[in-house]
Amino acid sequence: MKKIGVLTSGGDSPGMNAAIRAVVRKAIYHDLQVAGIYHGYQGLIEGNIQDLAIGDVGDIIQRGGTKLYSARCLDFKEEAGQLKGIEQLKKHGIEGLVVIGGDGSYRGALALSNHGFPCVGVPGTIDNDISGTDYTIGFDTALNTVIDSIDKIRDTATSHDRSFIIEVMGRDAGDLALWAGLAGGAETILVPEDPFDIDDIAMRLKRGRDRGKKHSIIVVAEGVMTGHELQQKLMEKADIPTHVSVLGHIQRGGSPTARDRVLASQMGAKAVELLLQDIGGKAVGIRNREILAYDFNEVFDGTHEFDESMYKLSKELSI
Repeated sequence: MKKIGVLTSGGDSPGMNAAIRAVVRKAIYHDLQVAGIYHGYQGLIEGNIQDLAIGDVGDIIQRGGTKLYSARCLDFKEEAGQLKGIEQLKKHGIEGLVVIGGDGSYRGALALSNHGFPCVGVPGTIDNDISGTDYTIGFDTALNTVIDSIDKIRDTATSHDRSFIIEVMGRDAGDLALWAGLAGGAETILVPEDPFDIDDIAMRLKRGRDRGKKHSIIVVAEGVMTGHELQQKLMEKADIPTHVSVLGHIQRGGSPTARDRVLASQMGAKAVELLLQDIGGKAVGIRNREILAYDFNEVFDGTHEFDESMYKLSKELSI
């Protein structure tokens, strides 16, 4: 293999730039040429491809977002779009591809692999919802962003004796809500993996009031319901007034933490090592601190493991 490509797809996450940097520099170290594909699979179909040198990825390890940009591409879900992408890859002399992104990005990479084009996936998503890996690139940074927001909102909640509902991202996974809620001392955490009882939430809030607690923090994952929907339910069922803060896309931005920079560097380098061995159809992950590769099918056939023990602990500590 003499030349590989790299693209980012789906939602951006802090650390994607560090992964791009690792792919480019690891490849060049091994005398491979590297091409950057801009705007994800849409850019691949359109041939928005440029060769990258060492200097092109200088001074990006600390930057959030993605230097290669990202975009959604419905056309790539169809075989015709996938074949156009392969045609562009061959036109530019690219023999292997590193795809940095989440579940949808991996499906595109699997499709290319099934067409005989070697692809390796690197998990870049703040949701931490990729099966087969303990952590994804961007999760740690987003988590710290959420915790910082909870701390600041708690200052206002304390000053005004108010209860706040904080809605966080995570799609269908509750990791971001769980970790941030536990670290932020939230009284209640709602996650998609565990059913909730509105009466139980009301009881918790009332029990806190009875012992003199005048404010509470409730963290709800977007996969459960919106913060405003929960606010309405609490008013209807228990006549409990709350304020809602939707953190939104602030969770995706910002300079990546040291943990995300290191993880992205390790995973990006591992992806290049696999392509150097002509190995495709694999996802890169971390398990028990070991960087490894596993089949894409394991991603889609498996389920993301939710930490039930941590969730139980959060309830025990929020009495």
